[in-house]
Amino acid sequence: MTIQSLKKLALLGAHINPVEISSAEFASLIDTSPQTAARRLKSLDDEKLITRQLLHEGQVITITKTGVDVLNREYYDYQEIFSGTGGKKVLKGHVITGLGEGQYYISLEGYRAQFREKLGFDPFPGTLNIRLDKSSIELRKRINPGVRISGFTDHNRTFGSGSCFNININGIKGAVIIPERTHYPEDIIEVIAPVNLREHLDFKDGSKVHVEVLE
Repeated sequence: MTIQSLKKLALLGAHINPVEISSAEFASLIDTSPQTAARRLKSLDDEKLITRQLLHEGQVITITKTGVDVLNREYYDYQEIFSGTGGKKVLKGHVITGLGEGQYYISLEGYRAQFREKLGFDPFPGTLNIRLDKSSIELRKRINPGVRISGFTDHNRTFGSGSCFNININGIKGAVIIPERTHYPEDIIEVIAPVNLREHLDFKDGSKVHVEVLE
């Protein structure tokens, strides 16, 4: 019942501004007794999902960042249910220009040999950079990158490890690569594939793209 109680508070705007409410008023919202409502609010407080400032005849409630994160996960679950993708995980976004570093790193044989062995293809030396729509950021966080890419040393320089997960873009199989040491923005993904995706699919900056995650 935690999420239902949290939703009711969010519908009052407690995720944006503090909301003053009594246990009796909250009880009417969740259709229960004031005693049960008070216990629900205390439970939300104990779980750090809300903060409460107790008043003489009620309390001022604010949903915390942790509480907002819980609501976001619930929201994205419903989006996935009603997305019409048939249960498939699909990341949506648009093409952007990267920093140009992908070409260098993807060209290193220490990585390429692992891509060939673990992903089953020899990647084009470059990455397709995609900025995810807001609705896909949480989904991306929940994907487990199951392919491990080990770091290595070459000419006294150390190159870091990372991970990948397999994807499909417009019928072309590839992978999203996640460098372990890089603090990349959470709304950006880098895709490798056996072909130049920009040229092959006629992508330009701003082109909309759907990335199907392969289990």
